[in-house]
Amino acid sequence: MLKEKGPTQHQLEMVAIDQLVPQGHLVRLLDATIDFEFIRDEVSHLYCSNNGRPATDPVRFFKILFLGYLFGISSERRLVKEIEVNVAYRWFLEMGLTEDVINHSTLSQNRIKRFKDSDIYQTIFDNIVRQAMKLKLIGGHSLFADSTHLKANANKRRYDIKDLEVSPSVYIEQLNEAVSIDRELSGKKPLKCKEETPSTKPTKVSRTDADAGFMVRDEKPKGFFYLDHRTVDGKHNIIVDTHATLGNVHDSQPIISRIDRILDTFDIEPVAVGLDAGYFTAAVCHELEERQLIGVMGYRRPKKKKGYFAKREYLYDANDDTYTCPQGQVLPYKTTNRQGYRHYHSDPKQCKNCPVRERCTNSQNMTKVVTRHVWQASVERANEVRLSDWGKKRYKRRSQTVERSFADAKQHHNHRYARYRGLDKVNMQCLLAAACQNMKKIAMAKINS
Repeated sequence: MLKEKGPTQHQLEMVAIDQLVPQGHLVRLLDATIDFEFIRDEVSHLYCSNNGRPATDPVRFFKILFLGYLFGISSERRLVKEIEVNVAYRWFLEMGLTEDVINHSTLSQNRIKRFKDSDIYQTIFDNIVRQAMKLKLIGGHSLFADSTHLKANANKRRYDIKDLEVSPSVYIEQLNEAVSIDRELSGKKPLKCKEETPSTKPTKVSRTDADAGFMVRDEKPKGFFYLDHRTVDGKHNIIVDTHATLGNVHDSQPIISRIDRILDTFDIEPVAVGLDAGYFTAAVCHELEERQLIGVMGYRRPKKKKGYFAKREYLYDANDDTYTCPQGQVLPYKTTNRQGYRHYHSDPKQCKNCPVRERCTNSQNMTKVVTRHVWQASVERANEVRLSDWGKKRYKRRSQTVERSFADAKQHHNHRYARYRGLDKVNMQCLLAAACQNMKKIAMAKINS
């Protein structure tokens, strides 16, 4: 029987807010597993204890930010509106049904002023990782690292061309030392010290977000982007490090410093680090070996001119330190350049009448030069690991770990776009997004245990 509509909108009911939140709701799981009280002690020095207007509870303030990242709400105005009508959010923030929500400007002003130069976001991320370690959710045996691009809030067609200083490689000091030692052992004179004159390069600089880098990569969109460099543990995909850079920074540059930070910050002793082909450089292979870490790299297709011999066809003899060309000529060592490459030169008299010289070299002096990096031995050992059954099995784990972590961030946490302008603010976004993903992992792992 059809009933008439009753005046339910104004009916008085006696109910506790706890009764209105489903038992399996994510905020209940987080409240039961994550300790947020450490935030109060970490930011207490940023508040005045005896003067000024009463401040918003810092724990509640950061919980509001967490809700935005947990549920993919990028707009702070919209986030405040959601809290006003969402009973579960109010319960998580320990607010009553009729209590006023803070103004959205309070969120932005605290970010801009109170927490601008503090390390609170990094502290929060590190503390969540330590909570995961206490629950034994981090194995520490294998780490997997990669980067993903975040589209900057900047039009790719609105830019100025400026001559910006080119930053040297982060491995330049180690390379210079290796070159000096190699030349000394080979009986060569040390290279003359060059005057350090900073080189510049015409670079696109956005008129909207000057910190964003113009990214040009194969099979990637062109435009102004940031990169989120992330490292995850192989046991439960807990993110142990995240770091934002400009979109035009090569993946191999920050990886070693980030691994060093992980080793210095957390009590773990990893054995292997899984990396894709973008990290497969001589410097990275060498630095991983220096830290007694096994680099499990992806395959990097070598560059070869069409119609020419591949470099692998020139055989290296480690005992004599020579190369042998496909026609049997021995190429002895000649010198080592500043870039760390050892040069092996052929005899032009033999090359002059070689029947396959067109497939070997087109130099006017008829000399074939084969180069070998001073850290090439590390590259070859990394290749042996890559081709081993253990290495192949370990490398496949990347798709289940760090790649899945990025997919979850983009799909559920609105991590496709930079929410703010400026590198520091984007780094804050990466830290909070990663911290919230870790919270979800911790909550689900504890409930399922």
